[in-house]
Amino acid sequence: MVNIKTASEIERMRAVGALAAEQLEMIADHIKPGISTGELDRICHRYTIDVQDATPAPLNYRGFPKSICTSVNHVVCHGIPSDDKVLKDGDIINIDVTLIKDGFHGDTSKTFIVGKGSVRAERLVETSRHCLNLGIAAVRPGATLGDIGYAIQRHAEKQRFSIVREYCGHGIGRVFHDEPQVLHYGRPNTGLTLAPGMTFTIEPMINAGKAAVKLLPDQWTVVTKDHQLTAQWEHTILVTETGYEILTHRSDDELPRLG
Repeated sequence: MVNIKTASEIERMRAVGALAAEQLEMIADHIKPGISTGELDRICHRYTIDVQDATPAPLNYRGFPKSICTSVNHVVCHGIPSDDKVLKDGDIINIDVTLIKDGFHGDTSKTFIVGKGSVRAERLVETSRHCLNLGIAAVRPGATLGDIGYAIQRHAEKQRFSIVREYCGHGIGRVFHDEPQVLHYGRPNTGLTLAPGMTFTIEPMINAGKAAVKLLPDQWTVVTKDHQLTAQWEHTILVTETGYEILTHRSDDELPRLG
């Protein structure tokens, strides 16, 4: 069953969404060659606790050991921060943050290019960002989840990239991962019909090579099977009476907060 948020619940989701967006903006200045993903995790953890007075949702979630996910190059999602993983010029890294404040979750991610990236890396990162924006633009009452997936899939495949199918967006609110599942591929006019008050993430994972992925022995880290680059962007979205609201909107977003 998909939860419809009340006005007061939506206000709390706006508040925690803004904090999650703020954290991604904060960490951007630290993403440089020579920094470890472990240090990025510590910076975000301290910022969450000491500055934002919030809780890092990933920490100890089903045993996850860190406060953010750091997915570098061919890591699709759920990369575990480590002092052994030091960023170098040309890497790409997805930083995925989720905060809890007043009982509600705000979830967002962005793929950064470390230093100067290759032409292929830059094209992949921008394509994944545009895929997210196209998915968001499809959100409105009466539209379907299939409309979102179709918009994303059509653009990614037009650019000759592939869509990860094993992992998807999700409902969010009091619960971190809730119904509905938001697939990043699909057919128009299929699946759940969207209604005002629904909140969920859209977070397409786009691979430069083939779509196949595998889970590493740590039972968290997901990588591309062919070790090709992968990129992801994510926002928490509210379905409004007339369209959408990006609850994790940042100053560098291309889409307006309301659409």
